[in-house]
Amino acid sequence: MKIILTGGSGFIGTQLTKELCQESHEVLILSRNPDIVSGLPAEAHAVVWDGKTAAGWGDLVEETDAIVNLAGESIAGEGFIPSRWTAERKKRIRQSRIDVGNAVVAAVAAANHKPEMVIQSSAVGYYGPHTDEFIDEDFPAHDDYLASVCVDWESATAAVENHGVRRVIVRTGLVLSAQGGIFSRLQFPFKLFVGGPMGSGNQYYSWIHMHDEIAAIRFLIENKGARGAFNLTAPNPVTSREFGQTLGKVMERPSEIPVPGFALKMSLGEVSMTALEGQRVIPKRLLELGFEFKYPDLEEALLEIVNQ
Repeated sequence: MKIILTGGSGFIGTQLTKELCQESHEVLILSRNPDIVSGLPAEAHAVVWDGKTAAGWGDLVEETDAIVNLAGESIAGEGFIPSRWTAERKKRIRQSRIDVGNAVVAAVAAANHKPEMVIQSSAVGYYGPHTDEFIDEDFPAHDDYLASVCVDWESATAAVENHGVRRVIVRTGLVLSAQGGIFSRLQFPFKLFVGGPMGSGNQYYSWIHMHDEIAAIRFLIENKGARGAFNLTAPNPVTSREFGQTLGKVMERPSEIPVPGFALKMSLGEVSMTALEGQRVIPKRLLELGFEFKYPDLEEALLEIVNQ
């Protein structure tokens, strides 16, 4: 297959590119600075684009089987410590996702030979904060900031379906990997022997191991019956307290020193809600299609990551 990938140099995109190329698929990575995208497999190529339009790459869609749209400004920021959500950052986070979606739609609309399918990235933030009820793909969107961003993100590529293109939306949870992402932030206090739950500890973390994240995306590309929204989370979400206890056990570190919610709110502002609120999301539709998780349980997943 020939696949166009937006966000291909990011956390998930880098690993997806590697694994697709291992299966001899050709991957075209759209990048504002293709010269700095290094270490690509032989089957992958970086293509310049402006991040907003189909200019310079739209003609490549003619020979493409799938488009995977992962691009968008980072919710937490690029540094180790999450960046505050200023009014300007919140605007950029939303607009970056809308712009990329519009570009994908324009490229598909202009192509005489349409791609077979589009993968549209999203997040479990779509559902907003919930307590302990199980959340599947049938739950409606919430009305807070993150949920509204997810709604706009998903809607940005909806028009490709008018051109007969199969579209799959992947609502991803906390992706755990030794290569970075949220796990390095969660692991850090445990390395200092001060790990523990954040806030009340009762909020649910809907997580997924990077291996299963990539495997699920590939599964949905290849499964021609897959359409609509899919939760990309492990089937066994845990509370913040359970997560801390399991990570402490795996790392052989204490796990009972809580991080007060008010301290996170004071230091991070509104972005602290990503750690203090959660939802108990299950991958109902993915399981119904027959996808098998390699890491359905947290302890096994953390053992694999920590021991790398």
